[in-house]
Amino acid sequence: MAAITASMVAELRGKTDAPMMECKKALTEADGDMAKAEELLRVKLGTKAGKAASRVTAEGVVASFIEGSTGALIEVNCETDFVTKNDSFLGLANAAAQLIAKHNPADVAALGALAYEQDGFGPTLEDVRKGLIGKIGENMSFRRFKRFASGAKLAAYLHGTRIGVVVEFDGDEAAAKDVAMHVAAMKPVALTSADVPAELIEKERSVATAKAAESGKPADIAAKMIEGSVQKYLKEVSLFNQPFVKNDKQTVEQMLKEKATAVKGFTLYVVGEGIEKKVDDFAAEVAAQVAAAKGAA
Repeated sequence: MAAITASMVAELRGKTDAPMMECKKALTEADGDMAKAEELLRVKLGTKAGKAASRVTAEGVVASFIEGSTGALIEVNCETDFVTKNDSFLGLANAAAQLIAKHNPADVAALGALAYEQDGFGPTLEDVRKGLIGKIGENMSFRRFKRFASGAKLAAYLHGTRIGVVVEFDGDEAAAKDVAMHVAAMKPVALTSADVPAELIEKERSVATAKAAESGKPADIAAKMIEGSVQKYLKEVSLFNQPFVKNDKQTVEQMLKEKATAVKGFTLYVVGEGIEKKVDDFAAEVAAQVAAAKGAA
């Protein structure tokens, strides 16, 4: 039996918002397996356990660039929210997005090798990144990017600097921009139910099966409960089936048909998605920010 520590309980509580004792029970039952304990809490507590699990803690920005039918979306990470407001850091992110669109680098290493100068640093984007690390006093990295050049029209939406969406479409630009905003708000995982990844469906089916088993219902009713839960999930996470944020009386698919617009794909980046952020001492973080501010002045 794995030892269940206070830090493990605190970590699970931070991910799920579940009561401390429930977290300890789940970890004990899961023999210390954090992912399994989180799933057990979802079964017991329903959607409440999943809400905090999606919180994003790592810092950084999402930047986009579109020129005609070519564009790019990139996530650039840093250590603290303080740096996300730094003009040099924002300049680096926006420049990277433009370089991706214009030069089509194969990966992050190829992106860093592209010619670029800023703040007296260069001659490559990687040299600028390293220079800004020294100047600002905080690590930063290019995490992921996507280039768009399929020939479809492009529409982008940035919610502040933490959420970015690019939609590939044919038809009305205003409708496409509305869809981009909708994606940022509702965070679908696929265009249609048929496009939802199998691993996500199986995870949802597993949770629904466990809930049905706990209900004590007869097998035939339990099977219907499971299938109902899965179908409900598919509608909730597929873009075309979601109620449109500007008019919940119609689905996104219905709105697009009304506007004679076809959405061919979308890309959604949320800063820090899937990254665990190291919890630093608050006083030390403030001191580091003050020192960085003085150095940048």
